[in-house]
Formats: sequence, C-alpha cells, structure tokens
Amino acid sequence: MNLPVITKNMSDDDIEKMMENACNASNFLKAISHEGRLMILCHLATGEKSVTELEELLSARQAAVSQQLSRLRIEGLVSPRREGKAIYYSLTDRRAIQILDVVYELFCQKK
Repeated sequence: MNLPVITKNMSDDDIEKMMENACNASNFLKAISHEGRLMILCHLATGEKSVTELEELLSARQAAVSQQLSRLRIEGLVSPRREGKAIYYSLTDRRAIQILDVVYELFCQKK
C-alpha cells in the first residue's frame, strides 16, 4: 500500500497538497456514494446506454435516472451524446471503473 507517512517535518506545501488530494477524493467518493448513481456507473461500465435503457435496467422513473445522471455529469464521470431524441451516456472517468472493480471485489464476489 502506498499511503503517505505524515510527519512533523512535512513542508507546508506537502500538507497543502495532501489536503487538496483529500478534498478531491472526498468529492469523487460523494459523487458515487448514492446507490442509484453507483448502479448507473455499473451499467455504463459495460458500455454506452440510453436514458431509456438505464430506466429499464434500474426499474426507475425517468426523472430519478435523469437526476442521478445530472450529478454524475456535473462531476465529470459521464458524458452525454444525443442521437435524435435519445440521449446516450458513457463513462468518461477511468477512476470510476477502477473503483467499481474494487467495490465489486469487496461486496459482490462470492467468497
């Protein structure tokens, strides 16, 4: 594990950088910490999906799916593509897939 060692001798710049990294990590984790958003990311990990497809896969109303997609879009985790009246979403942040792999390993694999 590559966790940093915090010492009394750390420079202010190093401490500030650690705080910035902690803030970025916290914001990223907040963005994926809702079960609806997490499920959307799981479905998008297998490829681009339309909003309608996501509604069906999640058994959720369009408004609920759109609300969660909006948050993921604001956080830069997904991006939309319009084709006619349909809007398709895909993952745009590789970190989301990496986290999903860890979550799957910790919570979904049978032991």
